[in-house]
Amino acid sequence: MQRISAPDGAAIALHTTGTGPGLVVVHGGGVTITEYRRLIARLAARFTVHAYNRRGRADAPPRREPYTVEQEVDDLGAVLAHTGARWAVGHSYGAFVVLRAALRLPLARIAVYDAPLRLAGRGIPMAFLDPAAAAVRAGDTARAMAIVAAAVDPQNPASRLPLAVRTAITRLFLRTEVGRTMGALVGMTLAESRQIEAYEGPAEQYAGITAETLLISGAKAAPFFTETNGMLAAVLPHARTLRIPGSAHNGIAAAPSTLITPLADFFTTPGDHEVDGDKSDVEHR
Repeated sequence: MQRISAPDGAAIALHTTGTGPGLVVVHGGGVTITEYRRLIARLAARFTVHAYNRRGRADAPPRREPYTVEQEVDDLGAVLAHTGARWAVGHSYGAFVVLRAALRLPLARIAVYDAPLRLAGRGIPMAFLDPAAAAVRAGDTARAMAIVAAAVDPQNPASRLPLAVRTAITRLFLRTEVGRTMGALVGMTLAESRQIEAYEGPAEQYAGITAETLLISGAKAAPFFTETNGMLAAVLPHARTLRIPGSAHNGIAAAPSTLITPLADFFTTPGDHEVDGDKSDVEHR
């Protein structure tokens, strides 16, 4: 681990492993890079993987207030400048960060898994924000997490249970290590979700992304992630979509071969503006 300086002087703890071309991993909300250890280990066989905890968690510096996603873009820019990497993969809110970053940072290739965008009134629903925030203010972390989980992962059978039951289940989950991490970060997760809401607009706002882009969704995740990818693919000049059978919203952390193989191939195979070819929709089997 080494510490590098962000534009505001804060120290980012950078964790690097593997050999090969540089690839930066940007993690999702409510978690740390620990949850991506399988992904990092499996990518490290072919890439030099750079991972860092986003601000406000683990070994990262505190978050600045008022919070904006542009702070995340600045930090990612510092990582790119230090490592020389021009490739990045992001999950969930990390996917949102990578997409925003690709509009102004020198990224040549990006892969995003289940990007939680709001495009032209479609995409991830935001009705959960106010009731979840009310639960946080009331000190009921379990209730807040249950509300958030049902919104992000409505395909999970547990999401269809009554809220009281989901809250009770979440209280048990909070006894686990990852549960405690997510509970401590739930307020931060809501702040990040407010940024997604703030950037709602037409898909064309991302048309300026020139990087080769792989838009990934899990087939067992909420359908709005696949819909969002289709909307982005229609406006991004160098994009293709990939839907991973049997993979849920957190499937990237499980890092199955059905994801790792096409993901690694994407970062090592010439893209559609480097060789002749068309955009393609692929369901990897």
